[in-house]
Amino acid sequence: MKLTIKKDVLLEGLNKVSKAISTKNLIPVLSGIKFELGKDQLTLTASDNDITIQTVIKNDEEGKMTVEKQGSIIIQGKYILDIVRKLPEEFINIEVVDELKILIYTANSEFTLNGISEREYPNINLEKNKKPILLDNKVFKDIVNQTSFAASTDEAKPVLTGINFNIVGNILECNSTDSYRLARKIVNLKEVSTDNYNIIIPSKNIVEFSRIIPDGEGDISLHIFNNKILFEYENILFQSRLVNGTYPNTSNLLPNDSFLNITADLQEFYDVIDRASILTSDKEKNIVTLETSDSTLILRSSSQEIGRVEEKMEVVKNNDENIKISFSAKYMMEALKSFSNEKVEIQFVGEVKPILLKDPEDPTLIQLVLPIRTY
Repeated sequence: MKLTIKKDVLLEGLNKVSKAISTKNLIPVLSGIKFELGKDQLTLTASDNDITIQTVIKNDEEGKMTVEKQGSIIIQGKYILDIVRKLPEEFINIEVVDELKILIYTANSEFTLNGISEREYPNINLEKNKKPILLDNKVFKDIVNQTSFAASTDEAKPVLTGINFNIVGNILECNSTDSYRLARKIVNLKEVSTDNYNIIIPSKNIVEFSRIIPDGEGDISLHIFNNKILFEYENILFQSRLVNGTYPNTSNLLPNDSFLNITADLQEFYDVIDRASILTSDKEKNIVTLETSDSTLILRSSSQEIGRVEEKMEVVKNNDENIKISFSAKYMMEALKSFSNEKVEIQFVGEVKPILLKDPEDPTLIQLVLPIRTY
């Protein structure tokens, strides 16, 4: 294997696939990146058994890459990434000599690394469906941003550590919950799916994929199988395992009615909660208390060791009812961040019932935060 390649092009590819390298992996070969050099493209693959990332660098532009000898080798991920990142030249030469010795050199620098035979790399099947689910890139990123934060980080409840994708016909419903809050986003697919799917994708994996793909036009293809999902976007393939188990029915958490609805300025409501939570401490779960009086919303928090704070803001109520309710400021602020319009509608069902957050202009997004008893 021998090639000359633009540093920036190689570094971009290495940065993408390196997210699948685990420093804790017990299988040494999985700490490496697989280089497969063909006549007119370089394929980079990395995996930690949980996720696999592959990207293809095509020699579709003059001067990007010169292939002198095709071949394959596994190169230690950490070292190749550091070397390429720190070399100052525009072009880098990579050559395999004596089967497993890798020379990485420029005009003024030369590194020699021990490689691993590609025969030792596990057989990873990045298979595709004939009829994948298509999702617009921006819509996909919105789904991840608006739901992933509500997933649990407690591995004792593995099904709650993922985002539930439920596809029926042309409707995709996404849910995530950690038992204390719920995020739901519903989108219309471009095409009707011939199969129904109800899967759980590990939240940390789908967030990682969302980070490595650039913002832009085009569709992401979802290839769904029994125990894995393959995402495809431009020259990137990202495969993740699925979480085994049945996702809880979250629809029964959403109340059908409310006795008080408040419409508030989103940014002002967020800032008021932010300031009201300054004097809370972690052991108190950032608890703030919300109270209404006429058209005024009052937020309070206090700590015996620190002090107390009171914030007021004007809101629009749908009736003369009032409420006093406490909740986690952290959870409420994370839920508010998922909305993008100027107003937010807050629905109250009761002092010990869930608080619903909605966008008055976008019914496809719902956030739910459970109250906290303070007595």
